[in-house]
Amino acid sequence: MIETRELTKTYGRVDAVRDVTFTAAPGRVTGLLGLNGSGKSTTLRMLLGLTRPTRGQALINGSRYRDLKNPLRQVGAVLEQGLSHPGQTGYAHMMTQAKLSGASRERATALLEYVGLEDAGGKRSGEYSLGMRQRLAVATALLGEPSVLILDEPANGLDPPGMAWLRGLLRDHAYAGGTVLISSHLLSELELLVDDVVIIGEGRVLRAGPLDELRAGTQLRIRGGDHERLTTAYEQAGASVATDGRALWVAGLSPEQAGDIALEQRIPIYELVAETQHLEDVFLSVAEAR
Repeated sequence: MIETRELTKTYGRVDAVRDVTFTAAPGRVTGLLGLNGSGKSTTLRMLLGLTRPTRGQALINGSRYRDLKNPLRQVGAVLEQGLSHPGQTGYAHMMTQAKLSGASRERATALLEYVGLEDAGGKRSGEYSLGMRQRLAVATALLGEPSVLILDEPANGLDPPGMAWLRGLLRDHAYAGGTVLISSHLLSELELLVDDVVIIGEGRVLRAGPLDELRAGTQLRIRGGDHERLTTAYEQAGASVATDGRALWVAGLSPEQAGDIALEQRIPIYELVAETQHLEDVFLSVAEAR
């Protein structure tokens, strides 16, 4: 479990983060979204004990990070790229980190293979591409077999197969009962992954909840032979109807219901498309409202 309670960080007279309260639950993937400068990274740094809160609490499994026993066994994190020494090979980096976390050499070697770097383990990490460095960072975060993962932009530099790999890894972690908190600007990718969403702006939580609840639901885009009669029939069936001059936008009916009503009224339908609001739509509507 990850919890923040009225978490605030003030620099001089500026509140970088102000009264941020949210929960990331076990068995679920939580997305932390915000524009640049919204307070996302500061929030993650306070969770990991890298920045001291001005007030409020940042808790992992009920404790501050610095109070956790064997923190690398409880929390795995990816916050910054290029944390490995550029002159050190990927294999040497993993061996060093394994000693720090109390993991075995066998696990370090297995993780290099798991993240697809078995053939690059002998290369210096300074020669790695951005995507390879991200894979190495994820492998490092997994060394202690932590139940909690906290990741800031982990998909940066990954190609489409790499993003699919990361998505599967994080979903498997959540399915096994782990907690995942992830920040990313790749909203289309994040939508395929997250269960819950926290949107922050100007240091405050603007919206939070399950993704399915934050999306407005499905609307039907309908073009037919008589929009006026269709509007009347759909509204009589309890739907809400709007028009953009070219089509009707209908909420409150399934495609089957809308089609059956049109058939009963003997009105031809030329187009009937179910349009679902996407995470990007939710995010922009909240962010632009500020």
